Amino acid sequence: MPIPLDHEFVRAVARAADRSAAPLAADPAGEPAGTTHRELARRVKTLVAAYRSPESVLHGSERAVDAATVHLRELRAAQTTTGLFAGGDNVQSPPDSAFTVNDVCDAHVLAAGAGPQLRDVTAALAEIADAATGALLTGGVHTPNHRWELCAALARLHRSFPDDRLADRVEQWLAEGVDIDADGLYSERSAVYAAHVSNPSLLLLAGVLGRADLLDAVERNLAATLDLIRPDGTVETVHSRRQDQHHPYPLAPYLAHYRLLAIRTGRGDFSRAARLAAAGGIDDPGLLAETLLTPDLCRVLPAPTAETLPRTRYLATARLAAHASAAAHTVVYGGSDVPAHRRIRSGLACNPTFLRLFAGDAVLDAVRLSRGFFDLGPFRAADMQASADDRYLLTETLTAAYYQPLPPERRRDDGAYRMADEGRFSAAMAFPDRPRDDVSHTTRVDVELREDGADLRIDLSGPPVPWALELTFRPGGVPEGAVPLGDGRWCLTTGPVTYRAGDDEIRIEAHVEAGDPLAGPDRGDVLRYDPGQDHTVVGGTDATTGDRLYLGGLGPHTVTVALRARRPAPAV
Repeated sequence: MPIPLDHEFVRAVARAADRSAAPLAADPAGEPAGTTHRELARRVKTLVAAYRSPESVLHGSERAVDAATVHLRELRAAQTTTGLFAGGDNVQSPPDSAFTVNDVCDAHVLAAGAGPQLRDVTAALAEIADAATGALLTGGVHTPNHRWELCAALARLHRSFPDDRLADRVEQWLAEGVDIDADGLYSERSAVYAAHVSNPSLLLLAGVLGRADLLDAVERNLAATLDLIRPDGTVETVHSRRQDQHHPYPLAPYLAHYRLLAIRTGRGDFSRAARLAAAGGIDDPGLLAETLLTPDLCRVLPAPTAETLPRTRYLATARLAAHASAAAHTVVYGGSDVPAHRRIRSGLACNPTFLRLFAGDAVLDAVRLSRGFFDLGPFRAADMQASADDRYLLTETLTAAYYQPLPPERRRDDGAYRMADEGRFSAAMAFPDRPRDDVSHTTRVDVELREDGADLRIDLSGPPVPWALELTFRPGGVPEGAVPLGDGRWCLTTGPVTYRAGDDEIRIEAHVEAGDPLAGPDRGDVLRYDPGQDHTVVGGTDATTGDRLYLGGLGPHTVTVALRARRPAPAV
C-alpha cells in the first residue's frame, strides 16, 4: 500500500516558496541587478517550482514566468566567456559556478515538463547550462566538499543533456573516495557543508548513478548528527574545520535529508529529527522544488521513536563526547588541529572551547582555559583518552625554546642566516641549526560526565605561569555569588557561583588541591582570556561574548571544578 501524502507538509512548503516568489512575481519587470548569480538561480528555480505546484498561489501564473525570464536574462549576463559566473571572492570558480548550475538544471527539469508556457524559460536555462558545461567538465576545486558539488552539477547536466564525458568526469572524482570517516563525519566536520553540500550532492549522485554506497554515506552522516543535536535545536559545531566552528548552526537545513531517508528506510530516529528540524516552521523556499523533483518527500513520516536518555556518544575521530540526560546535555571536546599544525588556519579545527553544558534556559556555551606561556594561546587538547565510565582525559604539552649560538660549521661571515619558523615566530636565525634549551608546560583536564553536569580536575605543571578558566554563559541569566569585574565579567573566588536563567540554573564550585589560593578580583591581569599571538599579531581575537565567569591564579595548580545543572521536576 502506498504511503499517503502529508498534505500539511506540502502546504507549508508551498507557503515558504510563495513568501519568496510572490514579491518577485508581483513586479516581474523589476530589475534584479546586483543580485549574486547563486541567488538569481535560486529565485528562478523557486519561481518555476511555484508555477508548477498546485499548492502555490503562483500556480500557472504568467507573472511567475515573466519574473523568471527577467532573472534568467540577468543570470546569463553574469556568465563570462568561459561559461563560469562572475562575482565572489573565488575568481573564475568552477565549484561556485556549480552551485548555480545545480539550480539551473533542477529548474530546467521542472520547466521542461511544464508545457509550452515555459518553452522560452526552458530554452534559456538550457543555454546557460550548455555555456557552463565545458568549464565544469575540466575545472578544479579547492575544498573537499567542492568535489561533490561539482559532481552533482555534472550529473545533473548529464541527466538533462546526456554526455558520456560528464559521467566519466564524475566517476573520476568519485574514484578518490568519499571523505567520510568511521564515525560518519565528513573530513571538514562541518554542519553547514554537510547540510548544504555533501549530503544533498551525494543524494543526487546516488539517484542519478544508482550508487547505493553514496546513499549509505549520507545515512551514516545523518546517524552521527543525531547525537550532535543540542537541546536548543542546533547542531554542535565546536569540532568543525570550517567557518561554523564558532557559531551555532540550526537543524532546519537537515530537514529534507532526514525526512527523505526516514520515509525510505522507516527509521523512527530520523523521523524524530525531521520533526525537530521543522519544529520552528518551514522557511526554505527551495524545498518546494525538492518536493516536485523528489515526490517521496511529500509522504507521511513514519512514527518517530522516543529519544533514549541517558545516553553518551563518543566520536573518536573528532575526539568529541556528547552526554544527554533529562537534567543536562554536556559536550566534551579535545579534537583541535592546532597542536599538530602549530597554527591557526582556515580549514583547521581551531576552537579552544573544550566543554559546553545545557540545562534548559541556563546554557554554559563555552569553557576555555587560558595560559600565559610564551603567548602560545589557550588550551587545545593534543590528546583525548576515553574511559568506559564517562571519563575523558584531555592533555596538551607546550614547548618553547631558547637558542644557543650556532656551531662553528654553521656560522656565516655575512650574518645572513635563512628565515625559519620555530613554531611561534619567524626570524633570520637558522633555528634548526642551533642547540636549544626547551621549556615545557603541561595541562591535563580530567572530565567526568554526570547525569547533572560534569566534574573537572585541572592540573597545570611546569614553570609558574598565570592561567584563567573562562566560563561563558549565554546571556539572559543572572550570576549569583560572583564578584563583578565589569563589562559582563565576573570572578569566582572562594564560594560557589550559581548562574540562574528562569527556573534553571548551573552551579559552579571550585577547590584548590595544590597550589596558591585562587586569584581575587584585583588580579585583572590574570582573570582574562588571551587568544594567543596567532590572533593578536594581526589585531584579531577568537574571544567569546556573553556573561563570562573567571577563576584562575599563578600555576602550577591542581584545581577541581564541579558543574551542576539544576532544573525543576517536570509537571506530572
